[in-house]
Amino acid sequence: MDDAPAPRPRRGRPGYDQETVLRRAVELFNRQGYDATSIGDIAQELGLTKSAIYHHVASKEELLGAALDEALEGLTRAVATAAEDRQASAAQRLRATVEESVRILAAHLPAVTLLLRVRGNSAVELAALERRRQIDEALAVLVQEAVAEGALRDDVPPDLISRLLFGTVNSLVEWYRPGGPLTPDALAATVSALAFEGLRRP
Repeated sequence: MDDAPAPRPRRGRPGYDQETVLRRAVELFNRQGYDATSIGDIAQELGLTKSAIYHHVASKEELLGAALDEALEGLTRAVATAAEDRQASAAQRLRATVEESVRILAAHLPAVTLLLRVRGNSAVELAALERRRQIDEALAVLVQEAVAEGALRDDVPPDLISRLLFGTVNSLVEWYRPGGPLTPDALAATVSALAFEGLRRP
């Protein structure tokens, strides 16, 4: 019979990797606002000391920048892919971009939510807003090409069409929750169908 004592449980709080720190920080930014959140708040959320947070990141701004990059890189890639695919019509490329934007939003919902809330109060936010402006301009060009080829109605300004289309996509952050009955692919297909085919019964 082995009378050796059972190993004593390890003391102390569990460790976190940088990705986990980022995810929890973004949740906190979205819940109580970036400006109202301190490194101390993030540390408290994770059950760590402030010095332990600084082991992973240099500043709160670094966490914000990483989250905004996550959202922007996916959207930038979707727009660039559409622009490069010259074998498809502009309307096909626009529709594919709308659908991919929905999938990106679903896959990176907290980061995209944070992106849509920035107001340019810091250099990091201003840089993100400039990248958003460039994406919006590329989308407007794509809409204009679809109008020019006769695929979209020409009695509505292309920039307004673009704002309405992607305003609809962005509004999903207010109610869509991953893991529910509506999959990202189904959501993308539904948004696309309503945007390009309307509500009229076929």
